[in-house]
Amino acid sequence: MPDQTTLSDTVAPSAIRHGFRAAISQAVETFGATAPNPSVGCALLDAEGRVLTIGVHPRAGQPHAEAMALAQAGAAGVLDQARVALVTLEPCNHTGRTPPCSEALRNSPVREVWIGAADPNPQASGGAERLREEPGAKRVVMLADRPDMADLARDCRALLAPFASRVVRHRPWISVKQALDEHGSMVPPPGQKTFTSPASLTLAHRLRRATDAIITGIGTVLADWPRFTVRHVPDHESRRPRLLVVCDRHGRLPADWTAEMTQAGFEVLTSSDLLSVPALLAERGVNWAMIEAGPALLASVAEAGLWDDWLTIHKTAGVDRIDLKSRDESPLRLLRENACSLES
Repeated sequence: MPDQTTLSDTVAPSAIRHGFRAAISQAVETFGATAPNPSVGCALLDAEGRVLTIGVHPRAGQPHAEAMALAQAGAAGVLDQARVALVTLEPCNHTGRTPPCSEALRNSPVREVWIGAADPNPQASGGAERLREEPGAKRVVMLADRPDMADLARDCRALLAPFASRVVRHRPWISVKQALDEHGSMVPPPGQKTFTSPASLTLAHRLRRATDAIITGIGTVLADWPRFTVRHVPDHESRRPRLLVVCDRHGRLPADWTAEMTQAGFEVLTSSDLLSVPALLAERGVNWAMIEAGPALLASVAEAGLWDDWLTIHKTAGVDRIDLKSRDESPLRLLRENACSLES
């Protein structure tokens, strides 16, 4: 069979870009709802490059993005027009809680499948090869083979990063969120819980919603009695309890605070060893964890190199300055860009 990445595209590159951007944008909004599965988006285009529908994987046990897109197109009466599928992650090739997405696409009118990132999970990979098999082969294009679309490939890797971290490294993607005032202090003024702007608060709460677990320290609990709930933005409906790990070496965690957090929808765990927390969370199916803690725990996190991206919100006289450091393609970058695009 000829190299399918060298054949002429079915639709214009601009349509591919537009469709992928829409699929990525909608998938970003599912961060925090899908674990232990990844966040995935799928756009179906017609022969003219128009977007017919966009499907996302809503949560574990529900249909995958490809199946959602195909079902939505069928319900809208446009499935017979579908010619191109743009999928942020390689379609699965195994039967788990749902049937293989590679077979669903093979049995559809789609003729061409663009894949944003290969599946790092050996149990589910192989969808691209299955789609290429005769009879009934589909043309398959991997974004990694298209230098002109390297930016889309990077965004698909960022979308996949939390899941890939757990599957490949056996630890979740870990984001640190830190706020500093004009003097470099993390302590709010007396009587206040925060000192950042409403826009910064919204971003922080979008990060809370996007993560499957929160890591904090006993010092923060005793000093602030924090809630860690998602406010300022709507939380995911019917989400499973979010894990909350308190690093506590001496058993000082108040029972009444634990009861309050359990009532608020958290499963509270304690750990006397910070270095063991990532593996503990991975075993519980956590793809993405965030650290909200005081200077002492953050210093330990930095010294141990336990972070993957680090968000620092600097309070200024004008608009807050936001710095983001990342070791790889960052899902937090996508989250922030998506927030900006939704607000514009």
